Amino acid sequence: MGPGPGSVKMLFIPCLLVLFFASPLLSDPCPQVCICDNIKTFVTCANKNLTEIPPTIPQYTQKLVLQKNELKVIPTGAFLSTPYLTHLSLQNCSIETIEEGAFRSLGRLRYLNLGSNRISFIHQESFDGLSSLEHLILENNRIEEIKPGAFSQLGFLNFLNLKDNFLVYLPDMVFQGLLQLKWLRLSKNMISIVSTETFAVLPNLKKLSLDHNELQYLPSEALSRLSGLTRLELGWNPMTFILEEAVQMASLKQLILNDMALQEVSYKAFEKSKQLSFIDMSNNQIRSIQPLAGVEQLKSLNLTGNMIICDCFLRPFKEWADLLRLKVDLFCFGPKHFLGDHLDSLRAFDLKCGNFPEDLSKISVVTEIPEMENACPQSCDCKTDAKHAICENKSLQKIPKGFHVDTTLIDLRRNSFNSVPKGAFLDMKNVASLHLQNCEINDIQPGAFMGMTNLVYLYLSYNKISSLNAEVFQGATKIGYLFLDHNRFTNIPKEVLGMLPNLFSLHMQYNSINSLSSNNLAGAQKLHWLYLTGNKINYIAPTAFRNVKDLEKLYLDNNILSKVPTQALKGMHKLIELRLSKNSINSIGNGAFLTVSQSMQHLYLNDMRLQQISSGAFSGLGKNMKSLYLENNNLKNLPSMKNFNRLEVINLANNPFNCDCQLVHLHRWISTLNLRVGATCATPKNLKGHNVRNAKFTFCPGGDSNKNRNKRKISTISISKKNKARKQE
Repeated sequence: MGPGPGSVKMLFIPCLLVLFFASPLLSDPCPQVCICDNIKTFVTCANKNLTEIPPTIPQYTQKLVLQKNELKVIPTGAFLSTPYLTHLSLQNCSIETIEEGAFRSLGRLRYLNLGSNRISFIHQESFDGLSSLEHLILENNRIEEIKPGAFSQLGFLNFLNLKDNFLVYLPDMVFQGLLQLKWLRLSKNMISIVSTETFAVLPNLKKLSLDHNELQYLPSEALSRLSGLTRLELGWNPMTFILEEAVQMASLKQLILNDMALQEVSYKAFEKSKQLSFIDMSNNQIRSIQPLAGVEQLKSLNLTGNMIICDCFLRPFKEWADLLRLKVDLFCFGPKHFLGDHLDSLRAFDLKCGNFPEDLSKISVVTEIPEMENACPQSCDCKTDAKHAICENKSLQKIPKGFHVDTTLIDLRRNSFNSVPKGAFLDMKNVASLHLQNCEINDIQPGAFMGMTNLVYLYLSYNKISSLNAEVFQGATKIGYLFLDHNRFTNIPKEVLGMLPNLFSLHMQYNSINSLSSNNLAGAQKLHWLYLTGNKINYIAPTAFRNVKDLEKLYLDNNILSKVPTQALKGMHKLIELRLSKNSINSIGNGAFLTVSQSMQHLYLNDMRLQQISSGAFSGLGKNMKSLYLENNNLKNLPSMKNFNRLEVINLANNPFNCDCQLVHLHRWISTLNLRVGATCATPKNLKGHNVRNAKFTFCPGGDSNKNRNKRKISTISISKKNKARKQE
């Protein structure tokens, strides 16, 4: 029997569907310079010297490869004709600019590769429309700034690769919107500063790669925001120590700290990271180590390539490791009879102290690459893998020559140079960090740092410098962090700042600066942090900070100011932290912080002999404030604090508060906080020493007595009702 009429219809319908869906695919021709698969869902136009995206890419293309062309610009609406793309490869295309709305039609795109281009800035609208994107590769570009909100539409992104760029500073909330991000790769940048809230909006991040950067200390507070992180890679950063409780990450399991400059690690450093199972601290400069507290889950610890002596001082560590059944990779650096032995081959009993013939303090690290050894000045210790040259405290009287050209850190602290001559560091183009602290320097000649084209950190603290010539930093324009603290400056060397267009942080604490004149910071437009603690500043001109609109931190503590520099703060709309502690400011008037109230988060007003704060002194402050310090003053009262509802820290200790009816508002406000405040009553006599939170403000409107009156009134009404009811009965 042949098929019936119904069967013919059923066969005919699928044929129509096939023709309907296939016809557009077949009708769109493959661009002449490209190669397409049979159904034109995969199109490759790689390495064709294209200067623009071909306009005739088939509409239903899903995977498009455009790598190794000369596109330079991705224009607005570049992919309007290919809305079905899921994979797009644009690496090695000489791209410099991504115009607003370039990817706006690609709502299905899951993979985007923009690696190995020339992109310098990521704008807020760069990735608009990529609502389904899961992988974004931006490695090996020239990115030096990411605008706020740039990733806000990438809610499904799992992997973000920013490796090999020029990032120096990671501001607060820069990764906002990446709620599903699992791996963030920031390796091989120049990152030195990580803001407190940088990672606050990454709840699902599991792996963070910050290796091969310029972090000189662990950004503990920022990292603590990563509640779900399991692997943290921090190797190849020039850190020298890790303090106690530095790593506070409850979910962290793997921590990589290899090839740094670590000399000391606190035994309590990882106490708040109880899930740690693996720590790699190989190839550092650690000489001794104690049992680590709070890491009961630790299974493996790598300490190879350090200078740890296997003597009696290591015995507690060995006993702890044996008890924990911990795998420790450690080869003894001494004494002579244990040199090169693995710690596992020794018993705790074998680790003894005694008089050994060799002077272990003079043994230098054995390097693996002979040519690097030969390129190290005789008086220095050069760490091959880390590319660090350590010449600290060698009684040097002039700056040594002969550093390897690949050196990235030179440490010349605690020598006696007196002067830094012109061209002292020629050919040191790869050095990012130069330490010249405590060197009795009183003169730096013009061109002293010429040739240091990648120098970011320059430490000149604790010297005898009183002035600087404008040409001192010629040829070292990338300096971002300049440490001139503990010298003899009487003013800010403003003529020098114009030579440092990338200056981010200026440290001039503990000099002899007595005033900040008009336009004192001209030329420092990119300055974010300014430290002036411990000078003799008694006057700040209203226009002193006019040229530093991006300033985020301003430390004016421990000076001799008599009032809040309200006019000088005008226009500083990004100021987050202001320190005025230890100035002789007796009173604070209305609107003192109004000009910076929208951005202010941390305000230090402690130890100032402060007696009065006007009712409108804190106008505008409150909604963004996270910490307020008012301890050790002479305050008897405070203005209303009801707007300070997001505080994480407040300190009111050691103030003589008068716990009368005028302080009821403070008592009630403190009672709403789940914070330690420290406020105590000094008067009246019957409340002296009582916490303001717990003090009884009886007989005051809004105080405890009102509650008692209401209770008595309710009781009286109830009794009256009962008596009336009895009479009626």
